[in-house]
Amino acid sequence: MRTAYRVETVRAAERDLMARLPEGALMQRAAAGLAAACADLLGRVYGSRVVLLVGSGDNGGDALLAGARLARRGAGVTAVLLAPERAHAGGLAALRRAGGGVTGTAGAAALIDRADLVLDGIVGIGGKGGLRPDAAPLAEAAARSRAAVVAVDLPSGVDADTGQVRGPAVRADLTVTFGTHKPGLLIDPAREYAGAVRLVGLGLELPEEAELEALQHADVARLLPVPGAESDKYRRGVVGIAAGSARYPGAAVLAVAGALRGGAGAVRYVGPAGDAVLARFPETLVSDTGPRKAGRVQAWVVGPGAGDDAATVAEVLEADVPLLIDADGLRLADRQAVRERTAPTLMTPHAGEAAALLGVSREEVEESRLSAVRELAARYRATVLLKGSTTLVADPEPGTPVRVNATGTSWLATAGSGDVLSGLSGSLLAAGLSARDAGSVAAYLHGLAGRYAADGAPVGAQDVAEGIARAWRDVRG
Repeated sequence: MRTAYRVETVRAAERDLMARLPEGALMQRAAAGLAAACADLLGRVYGSRVVLLVGSGDNGGDALLAGARLARRGAGVTAVLLAPERAHAGGLAALRRAGGGVTGTAGAAALIDRADLVLDGIVGIGGKGGLRPDAAPLAEAAARSRAAVVAVDLPSGVDADTGQVRGPAVRADLTVTFGTHKPGLLIDPAREYAGAVRLVGLGLELPEEAELEALQHADVARLLPVPGAESDKYRRGVVGIAAGSARYPGAAVLAVAGALRGGAGAVRYVGPAGDAVLARFPETLVSDTGPRKAGRVQAWVVGPGAGDDAATVAEVLEADVPLLIDADGLRLADRQAVRERTAPTLMTPHAGEAAALLGVSREEVEESRLSAVRELAARYRATVLLKGSTTLVADPEPGTPVRVNATGTSWLATAGSGDVLSGLSGSLLAAGLSARDAGSVAAYLHGLAGRYAADGAPVGAQDVAEGIARAWRDVRG
């Protein structure tokens, strides 16, 4: 599992480690890893042209020491000092001893334009807000150049703790981060600026509970429900789908498609789209008597394509089983009834729906995704899956790490994709996973399925549903 920690936690762990090491040893560890990553990216170090963008903090020192290592291997290295009087003295001396050059910001754009690699050491993990006016032109020059851009610890101008980008920032091709991941490297919009991320271990002793965690194949494989020899369709779990309407029958079909591939033994459908569901999936157990009389289920999904059917949403909210609320269900559900539920509840809004639930603008949610998902979980006493390019899953319990998923692809931004995710998540709930695990595993599989189905080309929601089996096998394999 990949974990990320807040700046305050990282700095405390660094202080503890530095107290046990010789002076400067920790920075040398970081610089060695950074130089190795730059060398890998360059391919041929000798004769390459490297420009260091050096601020006044430890990130600038890391850049200078890494630059010295590259210079000793034959690279032509020039450091652009944004604050010459506050540059890291030891790093500056090491670069000069290795034959590197030093200059100010005047004429830096021309140097960057000719460079093979630009190393961003402008601002460290404590930086807040965008780049200062003297640094912003350097970031712009790097973005225009043909050079590979490598960020030291995280791109300058992004917020390490929140993932916010509140002004000009460096766009990196590679970020080399030290000790542990920082939340901003895993959450959009900052993740978009980080490029590929390479972790250099420093030997930090970090708390067990992280700020963020990201599941990987092995974690998901451990959580996937697998039937045993004594399993039957009812022991594996039955998921109820209350979705669709005369106007949106396709939402019901797609939610059922996701549910059938999610590990539960059977799917019950309730709603006006029964004929459309049976035509596509004859194995579905269809009822037209309403949720209360549909038969026993271990979890419900309500809302996709429901239109204005508030009565069905209210009926499902009363069920004492795990419940997923999506799409129209988020708009129609009585908010106090959601808060008062005792069985697990999983809400799956996109940014626009989250904004409506919080009473803020969509832009506010998109700029502050981490705080938004936490606020929703706390306010509604529910687990919340905030959909997007990086999907976040937050529990209402304080101190529980938020889970982040980035397995998806931009091709998943297509009509009906969220309905498939809802059905898949609901099926995992019925199979016995907690709301947090069901949402996290579903997002992981759904993202992989989207990648496999798209393969670099436009994809439809039905294609995504059909890709779930491949994603499941890939994870299990």
